[in-house]
Amino acid sequence: MKISLVIPTYNEERYIKKCLESIEQQVQKPDEVIIVNNNSTDRTVEIAKKFNVKIINEKQQGISFARNRGFNETKYDIIARCDADCILPKNWVRHIKLSFENEQADALLGPLYYYDLKIPTKKLFIALVNFLKVFLGHYPIIGPNFAITKKIWNKIKGDVCNDDKIVHEDIDLSIHINKAGGKIKYDQKFINTLSSRRLKNNPYSFFVEYPERCVRTIRNHK
Repeated sequence: MKISLVIPTYNEERYIKKCLESIEQQVQKPDEVIIVNNNSTDRTVEIAKKFNVKIINEKQQGISFARNRGFNETKYDIIARCDADCILPKNWVRHIKLSFENEQADALLGPLYYYDLKIPTKKLFIALVNFLKVFLGHYPIIGPNFAITKKIWNKIKGDVCNDDKIVHEDIDLSIHINKAGGKIKYDQKFINTLSSRRLKNNPYSFFVEYPERCVRTIRNHK
């Protein structure tokens, strides 16, 4: 079983090096790493070129367009996804492989925590997952820490919504996986870490806009 790792990027020069270094340090490395450059104007691509990655350009601006382009370009059975400001635990890829080998599932997600905050934010993400599960009736997808099968992606890629102003791309993806009969597995031991930049730079977006988009996404699909 081989894994493709997709990382959408937009002006990530401050973070992408550490992310790619953490991928190089994996106990089992992904079989391909795809960097989707979504119109970056900084040194993101220049830094990424120093690593063993495939760089593709997506001109349509938006996380959904970048994610979808990356997923469509993948070659292997499992598509993993993280953000450019993630620092992956050394067993992250290995955990994905073992999970899909040992259990029938179409998607895998796990909790996150901020590596640059002292407060125990892992519990915050666990609470968020459980909260969304109540409203959705199934587990959600959490963008910086999930993997899906190429098979389920091919099944739903024509149905997913692309307008980030109308839907939240992760919640939308999980809804379409569920509608297609896919199984989403939540594994509390499948952990990833990321920076707290979004929380620090725009707390309104994190605490107000994000929940509003999640609720709007759920309503739009009923």
